[in-house]
Amino acid sequence: MNERHSLGLLVFILIGVVAGLFVGWYWGAAAVGVAWLGKLFLNTLSMLVIPLLVSAVISGVTSLGDVRHLGRLSAVTVVYYFVTVFIAVLIGLFMVNLIQPGVGVSTAGLEQPDDVIRAAQERGFEDILLSMIAPNLIGAAAETNLLPLIIWSVAFGIAIASLGRKGLPAARFFESFNEGMMLLVSWVMYFAPIGVFGLIAGMFGAAGSTEAFVEKISAVGLHVVTVLSGLGVHFIVLAAILLLVAGRSLTYLVTMLRAVVTAFATASSTATLPLTIQCAKEAGIDERSRRFVLPLGSTINMDGTALYEAAAAMFIAQAYGLELGLGQQAVIVVTATLAAIGAAGIPQAGLVTMIIVLQVVGLPLEGIGLLLAVDWFLDRFRTSVNVWGDAVGAAVVHRYLEKRF
Repeated sequence: MNERHSLGLLVFILIGVVAGLFVGWYWGAAAVGVAWLGKLFLNTLSMLVIPLLVSAVISGVTSLGDVRHLGRLSAVTVVYYFVTVFIAVLIGLFMVNLIQPGVGVSTAGLEQPDDVIRAAQERGFEDILLSMIAPNLIGAAAETNLLPLIIWSVAFGIAIASLGRKGLPAARFFESFNEGMMLLVSWVMYFAPIGVFGLIAGMFGAAGSTEAFVEKISAVGLHVVTVLSGLGVHFIVLAAILLLVAGRSLTYLVTMLRAVVTAFATASSTATLPLTIQCAKEAGIDERSRRFVLPLGSTINMDGTALYEAAAAMFIAQAYGLELGLGQQAVIVVTATLAAIGAAGIPQAGLVTMIIVLQVVGLPLEGIGLLLAVDWFLDRFRTSVNVWGDAVGAAVVHRYLEKRF
């Protein structure tokens, strides 16, 4: 897709967002009638994820040549993920301590969300580790559990590369397969403006009337302000990393904006993965970086989620009048960082890991009831930040590869 088509498509996607907001806001529940357009677009993207991920990772590993390069590539990628998630958590805590959104919020009548709490109690960190290896790859694919597929694809790519000349036919097959998948993605993108319109309109339509939505937001308004402010600051921090570490201009952001906006519409970094890889390709990111960093990032790099969980935990503490000292806030930093990175493969990952954070610092689990009314709304913004973090990570690793190989 050439630059002119890319910019034109971005403009139409933004028009789709604005039109979706308008229709959902003014037509209310009637807007749910166009949600099927968004569902069709989301299903189409999801259909592409598994074959694209497997072919991208395998071809990315085999393109490294010497498999020892994979260790360095993995190390740089994981260090970037840990550093940016850690920064996100610190920003979340700073904003919540500055704004104090939970002070004065009523906790009367709150009940524990039993389904979410049960899911968290049934899964510990050992279950997160076990989820990295699936006994049935087909089952993992059916459940869109990507981490086992990534691990298998990396291992298989290493095996192919280790075969030398015997592995060349397989390497070429996956290279060709990946190029075919990318062409499919570029075709699907022409439907993106209509799909994004349907997703946004349906999302706001399902929220009920305008008055009901405003009432939900107003009840925890400062919490919404805190989270959105923190996400905005972290978005800028990531842009600074892009400029200073990756050596890229903000033109990169313009190229990646289609993926960021689609992430807002879908609320899924996994479903957005095909478009993220496509945009990174158009931005000139090295294939070794985009095919390894982006699939892995869509699974474990959750900057926005980590920031949200840290801010939400402190919000709940403030609502209950509980003062958490520096030691307890340090525990939140560590727990939210590890939980966000290691939450891959867990159903309801965002809320489940939130329960883990609350349990570690001894906060009332009923407090999560304060978040449920606006969680779907904030989820869109934190997913956009997650995808932007993945994109910046691909640029950082690209710069590293330029210097070292």
